[in-house]
Amino acid sequence: MQLEFRKLMFGIVTLLVIFLIIAEVQEEIGNIGGSRTLYLHSLIPKPNRNVAVKANPTPLGNEGEEKSPDSPSGLKNATRLSSDNWTFNRTLSSLIRKNILGFFDPERDISILKGTLKPGDVIHYVFDRQSTTNISENLYRLLPTASPMKNQYHRSCAIVGNSGILLNSSCGPEIDSHDFVIRCNLAPVEEYAGDVGRRTNLVTMNPSVVQRAFHDLASEQWRERFLQRLRGLSGSVLWIPAFMAKGGEERVEWAIRLILLHTVDVHTAFPSLRLLHAVRGYWLTNNVQIKRPTTGLLMYTMATRFCEEIHLYGFWPFPRDSQGKPVKYHYYDTLTYEYTSHASPHTMPLEFRTLSSLHRQGALRLNTGSCDAGM
Repeated sequence: MQLEFRKLMFGIVTLLVIFLIIAEVQEEIGNIGGSRTLYLHSLIPKPNRNVAVKANPTPLGNEGEEKSPDSPSGLKNATRLSSDNWTFNRTLSSLIRKNILGFFDPERDISILKGTLKPGDVIHYVFDRQSTTNISENLYRLLPTASPMKNQYHRSCAIVGNSGILLNSSCGPEIDSHDFVIRCNLAPVEEYAGDVGRRTNLVTMNPSVVQRAFHDLASEQWRERFLQRLRGLSGSVLWIPAFMAKGGEERVEWAIRLILLHTVDVHTAFPSLRLLHAVRGYWLTNNVQIKRPTTGLLMYTMATRFCEEIHLYGFWPFPRDSQGKPVKYHYYDTLTYEYTSHASPHTMPLEFRTLSSLHRQGALRLNTGSCDAGM
């Protein structure tokens, strides 16, 4: 009896020692580089999944479903951010960059290059493999001969989304103070400069922008407005995802003809055919179950290649702010919120919570409030 008791006590003491060793190892890992998290193998862990090192995002709702952005709990969790005491985690940022480079190279994949294709070549659309388009003479002329971001590296970058959260933010001067500014979908800036800034180094333009914002260039008035917006870019990179899905090929061609006809000073880029799948693959590997990355998440993922410290503005996928005040979908138009539709390819609230987690860990800075106008 005594022998069995001693064996039992020995087993308990052994287990306690093992638990203490594991706890010390976990603490030591978490303290390396001053970061709680050094790699992102599980940005959003599955319930009850035990991992030694993990991120700490806002949890999902029941059975992995997203909480409604209109619900008090969903909005409260989403807005639990603070930029006042934010500190850049260079170690984590570098590790994210290294991991992303394991999936693709943003510098190379930012654009198809002249020489890899020729006029007349048939291209299968990325999200519609059964449909094809041909490389036109005009498009070929605008393909760059080298990556627009070749050998570029910037200490501080701003990525500007288009949420109405930017209105009355006074973030314009702060945005313009960054070394490199990325904007999404050719959004207007001049009339909103105090809140969104003026500088642009790279701007995206989905084919649908030509239809929605410039009425398919149907009149001389709209063509001139489009040209005026392009001329305001002053040598910036114009990034056109021309081969993502069928339906926008005519609009891309119209835009290209105007650029060539009027010799607009922009550096055009057309993303590689593997880029979006590679970006989605990176996030899925980190357990972020996105359907299709939004332009904002895509730009962040790419920017890790050539930006040391990344600051995000205008990323807010909710109809109300943290005080419950209404927020426009875009700062410049009257579009309504559509991300709750099951037909939408994007999962914006999930992306936002992922970026919020990275903000808390210092990998990026997510600004969702007002800025210091006296900057």
